[in-house]
Amino acid sequence: MNKKLWFAGISQADISITGKVIDEKTKSPIPGVSVKVKNGTTTAVTDENGLYKISVPNEQTVLLFSYIGYDVEEVTVGNLKNINVVLKSSQANLDEVVVVGYGTQKKADVTGSVVRANLDDFRNAPTTNVANLLQGTVPGLNVGQVNRAGATPGISIRGQNTLGGNQNVLIILDGVQYNGSLTSINPDDIASIDVLKDASATAVYGAQAANGVILITSRKGAIGRTRISFSSQYATQKPNIDLKPMTRDEYLDHIKYLYYDQAFLAPDFTQPNPAFDLVSKVDASMKDAQGNLLPNDFSWYDEATKTGAIVDNQLSVSGGTDKINYLLSGSLTRNSGFIKNDVFKRKTIRANIETKATDWLTIGLQSFGTFVNEDGVEPNFVDINLISPLILPWDNNGNLKINPFNTNVTNPLLNYQADDYDRHNYFFANVYGNVQLPVKGLSYKISFGNNYRLDFKNISNMYDANLTGQASKETTTYYDYTFDNLLTYNKVIGKHSFTGTLLYGAIERDNSYTRAYATGFSRLTLGYDNLQQGTNRFAISNAWKETLNYQMFRLNYNYESKYLFTGTLRRDGFSGFAENNKYGIFPSISAGWDISKESFFKVNWVDNLKLRVGYGIAGNQTTRYSSLANVGVSAAYVFGDGGSTQFGQQVNSLSNPDLRWERTTGANMGLEFTLFKNRLSGVIEYYDTKTTDLLYSVNIPVVTGFSNILTNIGQLNNKGIELSLNSKNINSGEFKWTSALNFARNVNKVVKLLGDLNGDGVEDDLPQSGLFVGQPTAVIYDYQVNGIWQVGDQIPTGYSPGTYRIVDQNGDGTINASDRIVLGSSAPAYRISLLNNFQYKNFTLSIFLNSVQGGDKSYLAGNTPRLIRDDNSIRNNYLSGIDFWSPDHPDGKYPRSIVSATLNPPLFQNRSFVRLQDVSLSYKFSGKLIERMKLQNLNVFVSGRNLATWTKWDGWDPETNQGLTNDGRPVFKGYSVGLNVTF
Repeated sequence: MNKKLWFAGISQADISITGKVIDEKTKSPIPGVSVKVKNGTTTAVTDENGLYKISVPNEQTVLLFSYIGYDVEEVTVGNLKNINVVLKSSQANLDEVVVVGYGTQKKADVTGSVVRANLDDFRNAPTTNVANLLQGTVPGLNVGQVNRAGATPGISIRGQNTLGGNQNVLIILDGVQYNGSLTSINPDDIASIDVLKDASATAVYGAQAANGVILITSRKGAIGRTRISFSSQYATQKPNIDLKPMTRDEYLDHIKYLYYDQAFLAPDFTQPNPAFDLVSKVDASMKDAQGNLLPNDFSWYDEATKTGAIVDNQLSVSGGTDKINYLLSGSLTRNSGFIKNDVFKRKTIRANIETKATDWLTIGLQSFGTFVNEDGVEPNFVDINLISPLILPWDNNGNLKINPFNTNVTNPLLNYQADDYDRHNYFFANVYGNVQLPVKGLSYKISFGNNYRLDFKNISNMYDANLTGQASKETTTYYDYTFDNLLTYNKVIGKHSFTGTLLYGAIERDNSYTRAYATGFSRLTLGYDNLQQGTNRFAISNAWKETLNYQMFRLNYNYESKYLFTGTLRRDGFSGFAENNKYGIFPSISAGWDISKESFFKVNWVDNLKLRVGYGIAGNQTTRYSSLANVGVSAAYVFGDGGSTQFGQQVNSLSNPDLRWERTTGANMGLEFTLFKNRLSGVIEYYDTKTTDLLYSVNIPVVTGFSNILTNIGQLNNKGIELSLNSKNINSGEFKWTSALNFARNVNKVVKLLGDLNGDGVEDDLPQSGLFVGQPTAVIYDYQVNGIWQVGDQIPTGYSPGTYRIVDQNGDGTINASDRIVLGSSAPAYRISLLNNFQYKNFTLSIFLNSVQGGDKSYLAGNTPRLIRDDNSIRNNYLSGIDFWSPDHPDGKYPRSIVSATLNPPLFQNRSFVRLQDVSLSYKFSGKLIERMKLQNLNVFVSGRNLATWTKWDGWDPETNQGLTNDGRPVFKGYSVGLNVTF
């Protein structure tokens, strides 16, 4: 035994401890393990036989055993003199079980592109929607920003697969298709989220899975003592950028520059004209009876906004035995946005119960109810930004002015007078039973999932309907059920393992909508509860119903977890499919090879290496009734003098009994690896998908009586590469530092459209629809801007100083539609994120950077505030600090002119950004405090979201594509403080 290793760092002590450290799985000794006295300096290292010796001061000493790739083990010495330790490998969580659709699999055995989202590092973020926790955490999963209280961000997976079809990701909640809003799901109730990305993984959901699948699994109780958990959080929310309308002085200066040809002397228009009378140019609504400017410098923005907040309280009770487990939870959430009356309130209650009724029968219930309150009408934010600071909202008597400008623009604060009842009630229940059949390895699961939603929108306002008053009551009811029968057979023959899954299921969805409303009220005392008082009364209603049935067979084969195979075949029937295409077949196949388990593979720095490939077909569900001839209400007719009004009906569209659903065929290749004693792990993937039979409305000769018909055309391709890296940078017992890097790049391309209609041998584009063969669907096709025309330039007819100079691409001396070119794309070149997690003793610090970047001519968007002198531009207010052109500021970025140009193209700019998206610092209490309070856990935290954004973008936010316009809304920056306690 190497004595140098034995006694490294030993000091004089009373107790000598010896022992051996081995691997949990292989039972082999682990050399080089660090053995350290906690909160001390004494250390030792295991030798080549896993043996160590160390001296400790007393029996209360705690020893820390740590080694790269293994979980740290803590042992209290007590009266032991020999302490043997078994270290557990933390190798990329290969034993982790992930949800793959109609079942689960060990991560090591998965052959498709299935990724479990990292929720734990983001649960402290100040947000009310679980989708916000996913931003940047999974390569290929694209989640946008929100700028309204309680809103759900846009979600997509691996690019756009359709032109006119459904673009929504399929959500599966506890095995049931979920069509409700994600705002209805309490984030604290969620145990895990798994993302199915490639066709070989999504094909189990057939005709609805082409846009990817998100599998959400709620929490269950665990065996052991009852756990009572409470958490509370308070967060602030305010705009992440300081954009406000102009104040008085800047506003008056803006009017002066709109009259630069009079306010300044010719020919350069840079010297002030002493004879210019600014007051005469200001709108009369901003002057008193004597013609003088009103003295006000009022901020409509400040009047209509405030600091938003999130108050979130969670309580759950869970536990279980070997016969039953249960989880009961409830929550109260209030989110007020920065605009007044932008309020989201949510109450949730959940009950998840599972019991082993007999040795062969397990039954369970997963259920929740969510009650959302969004009462109140916020002021029109566009009008808040455009009303002049010289005007007050109230008259001399303190009453709100109806039309502050003396135009048809109404006072945006009038919305406060609305009596608004806006409620959304969600109910979910999934009842299931698992039966172990008499045949060994054969089980049957039956489940009946239900979604029920009630939406109420009742509102009245005396200022609506051209100030005559309006009241309305709307009710929407939605119900669906999912009935699944699942037969599973597991068989092991020697080193061979087989799992067969057979599914038969059905779905039915019903929706009904009714609205009754009236206008013309002499008074609105009873509001929407007395519509008959209105002079004009109306009623609207509609409803729809659709059904699906499906069958699926899946075979999983596993040889020593070395050679893996999965084959799936799904058949879908849908009432919305066309008459001649009621059913579709969606197959997939995938395979995996764990190279690191081969005897010939002897690379000591590679711990795990698995190659997987997959190929499959998924569908995009056709819009209901799209293949049928639709009947609508025609114009009103009056027959004879004094006759009553009659409404006719007419066919609005042609039927297409051969309409097919879109199909996405995709190939995927992935390489999973763990390196350097589990210090670095990751996945790299390449995919190539092709979507055919795209739904598109094609123009047809009007002699048919119709202008277009919905049909199948063309092809879209998406190719991409994704990378996920996880590293354990430092693991020294008391201090740990881990990192997670995600990268994704998707290239989208239109491959085919209508074919060669003009016979020139080249596939035709559809420029009027912004579609070009060989270009992405998000292509930007427009005029190219090259600066601004200046005073003294030779300016072509139709343009003037202060308007954009448009590039004459074909050099014919005329600017027209033929001068448009492809300028770039609004789709990003790549997305990248980096999470760093630091742990020191009981402190944990997480820092998350998220970025979306464009390449050459990529990730552009139109963002062009412009001023053209007319009645509105002189009267209206605008955002402060916009870099407008003027003769004395010729380098201004945005146009300002006396007259409108013949063409006013937008200016395109890059949307790339890097965002400090999430920061969280938490402290977990331990020791005597926890013991005295008899707590299982006590954790306090502070966190921040969207704290900084580095970008060249002008405007509200690049991610939401909102520029320097009055109709934009800011993204929220938030700080929060909270605690989590478990009894």
